[in-house]
Amino acid sequence: MPESSPETHVIDFRAAEQLLAARDPRGAIRLLDSVITAHPENTAARLLRARAFFLAAQLRPAELEFQIVLEREPDNAFAHFALGRTLERAGRSEEALRHFRLAAALEPRPEFIEAARFASGAGNADRDPGSPDRDPE
Repeated sequence: MPESSPETHVIDFRAAEQLLAARDPRGAIRLLDSVITAHPENTAARLLRARAFFLAAQLRPAELEFQIVLEREPDNAFAHFALGRTLERAGRSEEALRHFRLAAALEPRPEFIEAARFASGAGNADRDPGSPDRDPE
């Protein structure tokens, strides 16, 4: 096995982004595990791994990762939104709504407002929470 270095961790992180975009969340998780083991403080890697867990329907690990991100960045609107989607998918609608409303208050993006029920409709719990810098659909 090749020795890990900061460069290989960057490569693994970028490859994990590509795997997630190609809808291979389990492959992304495998790559991100080593990155996070080496750099547990890396919030971007944790956020990406949380998204991968969500897409792999591993809701409890996704929830835990999103919570770690929010402990470090309580004003991260995307993490609140994605945690809300995770809780909603797990059948915990009341808890989800709290995070949707925090996301909408922090960043009034249309999908955050819709999920927070500030607008008509309640959103779609089965969608990938997406990327924080992705344009709203």
